[in-house]
Amino acid sequence: MWQFYNMSADDTLTELSFSVAARVSRPVAEVYEAVADPDQLSRYFTTGGARGRLEPGAEVTWDFADFPGRFPVTVVEADPPSRIVIEWGADDGTTTSGTTRTAFTFEEVGPGRTLVTVRESSWLPTASGSAAAFGNCEGWTQMVSALKAWVEHGINLREGYYR
Repeated sequence: MWQFYNMSADDTLTELSFSVAARVSRPVAEVYEAVADPDQLSRYFTTGGARGRLEPGAEVTWDFADFPGRFPVTVVEADPPSRIVIEWGADDGTTTSGTTRTAFTFEEVGPGRTLVTVRESSWLPTASGSAAAFGNCEGWTQMVSALKAWVEHGINLREGYYR
């Protein structure tokens, strides 16, 4: 995990963002599909289910047992099998848009091995912004861990985790 800070020319902190990453022992296209496909995403991450494929123009929602209620997800970009960019609403602490931007990148790092990186940005450098960013960082760390277990071994690490 890396923490990034966006600074202005005069060294003023303007935005918080973070990245988490994991190496998955499966080909890039297979790992990309495990994120883009709502049926797979529902099996290891969105404990309440995902609706809609992560592709531009799709109506997508995610639901989590630990944060009940469907969250609308806007797909900004999808470039199979290398990149997906989404925006979704967030609590206090985001820039004026009220959303965060999350980019998933998928990079081959060896035969049948993929580096998945999740970078989320748009957090204000405030107490509420940093608290929300750290909370989401925890969630994305769980997501890449659960993704690895699911794609490599068919195990849902989040089953029973919140209920």
